[in-house]
Amino acid sequence: MHRFVEIKNLEKTYYGHGIFKSLKNAVKAVDRVSLGIEKKSIFGLVGESGCGKTSLVRSVLYLDPPTAGEVWVDNTLLGDLPASGLRSFRQRMQIVFQDPNSALNPKMNIQNSLEEGLVNRGFDAPRRKKQVSRVLDLVGISPSHSTRYPHEFSGGQKQRIVIARAICMEPDFLVLDEPVSNLDVSIQAQIVNLLQDLKEDLGLTYLFISHDLNLVAYLSDRIAVMYRGRLVESGSTDEIMNRPLHPYTLKLFSSIPGMETTAMTDDAGNMPESSSDGVKPVSVDTRGCHYIDLCPLRGRECAARDPQLETVHGSHKVACFKINKCMRRIISTKP
Repeated sequence: MHRFVEIKNLEKTYYGHGIFKSLKNAVKAVDRVSLGIEKKSIFGLVGESGCGKTSLVRSVLYLDPPTAGEVWVDNTLLGDLPASGLRSFRQRMQIVFQDPNSALNPKMNIQNSLEEGLVNRGFDAPRRKKQVSRVLDLVGISPSHSTRYPHEFSGGQKQRIVIARAICMEPDFLVLDEPVSNLDVSIQAQIVNLLQDLKEDLGLTYLFISHDLNLVAYLSDRIAVMYRGRLVESGSTDEIMNRPLHPYTLKLFSSIPGMETTAMTDDAGNMPESSSDGVKPVSVDTRGCHYIDLCPLRGRECAARDPQLETVHGSHKVACFKINKCMRRIISTKP
């Protein structure tokens, strides 16, 4: 199957500002990430807050260009496009952000908000009105409400409008950055079902970002797990859910109620410590495995060099020197 999106060794480094802009103070938010997304599929990316998910997707869409690496979309290398070409190509790539309140201009009614991109594409007024009515109907919002303002809608309705604005541009590739995390559980289910219907009806390709492993598994064909800027594990949904291998992935599983996978412990039977403050950023000169401080299996090799994603079976890849030891300690999730 054709890989519609190909990300190769992507890096994003932030150097600070003003007199403090130096390599010494630099933070590497995304560290050599590579992944491929097949056309009309859903690729799930999971990780805790601060792991670099949003930095990755902003770099993929060239909203904040990557420091290094390549992004290919439908055989087009985005980094080679001139500014005008990138603006034109970007209509094929849209993003749905986490918070609809910050994504919608409170001073613009819904019609004007959805029309903005269409104006740039040269649509005349009748065609813009027709397109806005069509996409609002697709997402379950009455076109007769297009003259209303964001504050007149509920949270779930506003997220539907944000989705409508994205598909109004008729994209092929949609990035969903925590699109339901701010919504009530019952509303989350409605939005997830809407996203599945739109994917099938419009032939969309999704990159779905979330900290919720269950939700990612429910939606996605393939999953990658991210920690401190790096992918630590990737594979099909069945491979990740039935046999998680990386110590960090196992830690994520152990926090899910009802999961029968046991998180690894050290030789003394102690669980690794965890922080509720999210994942701390990594400086550019950090060597070795980024999970070493919390890993119960850490050894000398883990501190000396960086583990790379290596295939263990099928399409299942893990970045861990201790993978054989991991596999011996795993309690399979298969019944």
